[in-house]
Amino acid sequence: MQVRSLSNKYVDKAKKDPAFRVDFPITPHVFRHSKSMHMLQAGVNLIYIRDFLGHVDCSTTEIYARADTEMKRKAIEAAYNDVLPASNEPSWQEDPDLMNFLNSLCQRDS
Repeated sequence: MQVRSLSNKYVDKAKKDPAFRVDFPITPHVFRHSKSMHMLQAGVNLIYIRDFLGHVDCSTTEIYARADTEMKRKAIEAAYNDVLPASNEPSWQEDPDLMNFLNSLCQRDS
């Protein structure tokens, strides 16, 4: 049995379930793309994903390997450095000029 007909058989069964809400066609290519994304999310090097998919050039694999939101968030967190260490942060409560200014904002004009 061909992969497409096999996947169509199970997609047709899944469509009978009201909880199955997919707004795009499910094809063997969707499985291929999903597998490559799962490998990328698991930290597998793009070169190994290229080999797994049988691509000659990594630029072809990059089409599959679009970073998802979670991966972008993790990359930003990994690259983030604190400008000031927490122990060296100034206390705004110990600045009398700032406190006087803030208190003046709370006073009503009579």
